Amino acid sequence: MMIMDLVAIRNDYKLKVLDECRVSHNPLLQFDTWLNEAIEIKANEPTAMVLATSTAEGIPSARIVLLKALSDEGFVFFTNYSSRKGQEIAVNPHVALLFHWIELERQVRIEGKVEKTSSHISDEYFQSRPFESRLSAIISKQSQVVPNREYLEKLWEGQLSKSIGSMVERPLDWGGYLVDPVRIEFWQGRANRLHDRILYSKKGVAWEISRLAP
Repeated sequence: MMIMDLVAIRNDYKLKVLDECRVSHNPLLQFDTWLNEAIEIKANEPTAMVLATSTAEGIPSARIVLLKALSDEGFVFFTNYSSRKGQEIAVNPHVALLFHWIELERQVRIEGKVEKTSSHISDEYFQSRPFESRLSAIISKQSQVVPNREYLEKLWEGQLSKSIGSMVERPLDWGGYLVDPVRIEFWQGRANRLHDRILYSKKGVAWEISRLAP
């Protein structure tokens, strides 16, 4: 049974173009340019990215996390190491990221291998978070079943009463991950579904640039 007819929902993309002769030779610099453009136009959640992981058997799962740092080494995000994504990363470090800036009719697909950041980086970022968010990281056993909302709120309130006026330390099961990319694709929507797709593939320490059919 068809609940809703979605066939007629369609937009034509005409905002921008993407030319392989004009992009940066470094995909991380090209990404930085696109990210800054998304931030400048106040795109909704410009640092939000879909993170796809999978089990050792290849069963995938995906969720949205926030990009918190970009460097020559790759893309950094933070989470609970004991969460479902953390457990899957532990057995299969190959992941994919997806950014979608709908206001610019753009997306970026990234594939690579992930590893934990240093404890120093995790500590530094944890202490930069709002006090209340740090409390949530402490009390939440992410991805585990809980009885109800009230259970979480009581844990949070109990942690609040213990933590006021004291240094809130980072839990050992919470920290950062760095995604080292090996494949980055930039997608620009174009008219008539003839989209621009520019692919960077890592070859040793260099990047090879090619155009893909839409």
